[in-house]
Amino acid sequence: MAYNAIQDNIYNYYLSSYTPKNAGKYDAHKRSELRSIYNSIIKLNKEAPLYMISNRRESARFAVGLKENARGLHMELASLGGNLDSRELLERKAAYSSNEEIAAVRFIGDHSESVDVPPIEMEVQSLASTQVNLGNFLKEDSPIGLPPDAYSFDININDMNYEFQFTIRPGDSNRSIQERLGRLINNSGIGLTAEVIAGEEGTSSLRIESEATGLKSGREKLFSITDDKTSKASGMVSYLGLDYTSREAANARFTVNGTPREAASNKFTLDKLYEVELQGVSSEESGAATIGLRADYEALADNVSQLAGSYNSFLSAVDQFKISRSSSNRLKSEMAGIASLYRDNLSGIGLNVLDDGTIDVDRKTLSGAIHSDDADDKFQVVKNFTQQIFRKTHQISLNPMKYVDKTVVAYKNPGHNFASPYLSSNYIGMLFNYYC
Repeated sequence: MAYNAIQDNIYNYYLSSYTPKNAGKYDAHKRSELRSIYNSIIKLNKEAPLYMISNRRESARFAVGLKENARGLHMELASLGGNLDSRELLERKAAYSSNEEIAAVRFIGDHSESVDVPPIEMEVQSLASTQVNLGNFLKEDSPIGLPPDAYSFDININDMNYEFQFTIRPGDSNRSIQERLGRLINNSGIGLTAEVIAGEEGTSSLRIESEATGLKSGREKLFSITDDKTSKASGMVSYLGLDYTSREAANARFTVNGTPREAASNKFTLDKLYEVELQGVSSEESGAATIGLRADYEALADNVSQLAGSYNSFLSAVDQFKISRSSSNRLKSEMAGIASLYRDNLSGIGLNVLDDGTIDVDRKTLSGAIHSDDADDKFQVVKNFTQQIFRKTHQISLNPMKYVDKTVVAYKNPGHNFASPYLSSNYIGMLFNYYC
């Protein structure tokens, strides 16, 4: 029991100290992917020589920290493309609408499949509307025409029934009761809003509107107001005219590529690809709205800047390990070597590789490259560079011991080695070396 408790405490200490980020969605893998990672680790350890580790305590921290920082950069690169296996890590698409006055749109589909998304023609015949009940216009200053008493009425909305109770006192006017009921409804939070509106010749009315729009199949109203079976005195609904529906709720009606459709709200998802918000009705002048995908220049600029920032953060994290200058310098040299292969082409789009291997972003040059006619050709270098870093971080995650200072004791006999399951996580075992 004590042994397990010590192990748990040690493990939690290292995780909290050296894990830069929580698990993300790209940490979840298929069984085949996990099997591939396991087999890769087994293969690496099968051919690895036997060695002695110098400065073992600090080497353990270095190996765990290096692995987790490499994993963090690996996940950042994956999030830019949305797919661990995608070769188009930096390609992003944005939805557009040819007529924002008819329909605004946002892409919510899978970016890895966005190349195959065809444009859509949409015409809007009518917008989804709320239900409005408009009460009688009564003289504001006149005394209310109901005797003082405790009154109540029921509102049915979303298949729920709510009872509202209030008291009419001597001297109450039509306006004061309308305002009191308006506050009562607004404070109830049941999905209705009420306001007292002014009419002609000193009259006022209580207007009640639903927050929701449209109607479900088989429904005639979004809400209804009655006092037929109320627990207190009745008569208020008919006196104020609260049961009169001046505007029925209606669904939005539109066509998608000529096919009629309906939606209960003006904001809805379309074919699991777009989030559409209807803004107006099509006319002979406005015509239809074309919805589709095109290159998102701002997103591309942000993604490239994020790539450079993540890359620089990784190099900075490696540089913070002071215990083994040769180990961290070796890794930084390898990373800088990758960047140097693309130095000239990267600088042409505003990514300047500095002497220490980090990347400085010239946003003005980057923006000009994005909007140039040969943008696809120019940004091929970014994709190639990203793929190289992506593969490198994967290798580091599999075998961070490669960068730990060590002395080789013996090389294994080539071709006559056996895989040992106890070596599949060699560096993790060091977590417990000094406490067991």
